[in-house]
Amino acid sequence: MRDKNTKNMIITALLLGIGAILHQLTPALGLPMQPDFALAMLFIIMILNRDNYKTCLVSAIITGIFTAMTTKFPGGQVPNVIDKLVTVNVMFLIMMCINKLKVLKNMAEEKRRTIEAFILFPIGTLVSGITFLGSASVIAGLPASFSALFFAVVLPATVINLVGGIVLFKIITTSMKRVAIN
Repeated sequence: MRDKNTKNMIITALLLGIGAILHQLTPALGLPMQPDFALAMLFIIMILNRDNYKTCLVSAIITGIFTAMTTKFPGGQVPNVIDKLVTVNVMFLIMMCINKLKVLKNMAEEKRRTIEAFILFPIGTLVSGITFLGSASVIAGLPASFSALFFAVVLPATVINLVGGIVLFKIITTSMKRVAIN
């Protein structure tokens, strides 16, 4: 049991580090906002630790801090932390509901995780983007209207996070399977 917990902590730490690096390297989409691959890594951590709320919450706090340190949005430090905390809680509840579906209970673990990924990436990115814009509008102000930023940044980021997140998810799960970490 202790060995499994150590493996999970190491994998989570590696994924958080990769997410921080990806967030730093991802260019902004014209405006001072960018797709959030650190968020995609947070969702992967959530899928891999679906029964461990504490790990998901701590990962969200760390992701919020990393993204706050590397944000390209002026005054986006606090909104980054807020959006990760709100998003992880909303998405954890959604994951709990997904896992209660009878259709998924008889499904192979790999297919079940893939379905979770296809649900978590777009919905989670939307929740995160709306929360970020809402909190940023109150704390720092927005460079354009909420709706303009939603359509210009959040929706494209949702598509990018879905595609990029699924690619990252497949790479990570395939690598874990090959080295028998599961």
